[in-house]
Amino acid sequence: MTTVPGLPINFREGRTKMKKAKKHNKKHSKKGFSLIELLIVVAIILIIAAIAIPNLLRSRIAANEASAVGSLRTLNTAEVTFNTTYPSVGFACSLAVLGPPASGSSASSGAAGLIDSNLAGGVKSGYSFTLPASASCSPTSTGINTTFDVTANPVSAGVTGQRYFCTDPSGVIQYNGSAAITPASAGQCGAQTPI
Repeated sequence: MTTVPGLPINFREGRTKMKKAKKHNKKHSKKGFSLIELLIVVAIILIIAAIAIPNLLRSRIAANEASAVGSLRTLNTAEVTFNTTYPSVGFACSLAVLGPPASGSSASSGAAGLIDSNLAGGVKSGYSFTLPASASCSPTSTGINTTFDVTANPVSAGVTGQRYFCTDPSGVIQYNGSAAITPASAGQCGAQTPI
C-alpha cells in the first residue's frame, strides 16, 4: 500500500475499480441508430419509391394494352372460326356466344367455346370488350350476320390503359389515343390509327 502524506491510497485497488467502472459503462451503453439516422433512411426509401411507382404504373398500363391487343386478335380468330363453323348464322353478335358452353354441354352456335369465360364476360386485364349491338350485327335478309366490330376500352382511362382499340372483319386492330371508338357502321371501326 502506497501512501501519500495525509492520504492512504492503494493504487492496485484503484486500478481494479477503474476497470470495473469501464466494463460497467460498456454494458450499459446503448447500441443502435439515432432518430436522425432513421429519418434519413426513411427519406431515402421514400425518394426511391417516388421514382419507382410511376414507372410501375406505366409498365402496368403497357401490359394491359398488350393484353387488350392480344385479346382482340383472339376475338378476330374466334369470329372467323365461328363464321366458318356456323355458316347459317355468320359472325357472332355477342361475346357470350363465343364463350364456353355450360358444364356438360357441347359447343353450339349459342355457346361455341372459342374464348375463355373471362373474355366472354367482357372484362379482362383492365379493358372492357364489347360488340356494339347497333354496329356488330348486320344480318342479311336470310338472317346471316355478315360482319362484326369489337371494341376494347380501358375500364379506367389513364389508370388501366391509355388507348382505345377496335377491330373488324379486316383483322386490322386500330386505336385512338384520346376517345372511345364508336364504329360508324357495321364492320368498320372507322378512320383510326392501325397498330
